[in-house]
Amino acid sequence: MIKLIVGHKGSGKTKALIQMATDAVETSKGNVVCVEKGDTLKFDLTHRVRLIDIDDYSISGFDACYGFYAGLFAGNYDITEVFVDGIFKVGGKDFVAFGVFIEKLAKLLETNGATMTLTVSCEKEDLPAGIHKYII
Repeated sequence: MIKLIVGHKGSGKTKALIQMATDAVETSKGNVVCVEKGDTLKFDLTHRVRLIDIDDYSISGFDACYGFYAGLFAGNYDITEVFVDGIFKVGGKDFVAFGVFIEKLAKLLETNGATMTLTVSCEKEDLPAGIHKYII
């Protein structure tokens, strides 16, 4: 399952993501992972959330992002929740490519039974209509 937290910069998306990750650690029967560009969340998240700085892996573009997340799930079957802060910082602000990425990711998550929550810095109207169903 995919969940998108959409809004403009400063609208509280990251704060909501941190709260969701904190709640997930308490209820999840598996591993909780948070991926961000940089390490600004290291003091905001509990140590029980695996924090990954995507810069450590030289990932850029939505195709590389998809490969990274597919590898993450292939390497650890116990992941139940993944939280991604600022997906456009890594993939770029190409709304069409983002729509394709989300649809591919939805199929991957369906196979693994995991949930992925992403923060998206834009307005709902900017996103392809096909992925509006994922917005929370």
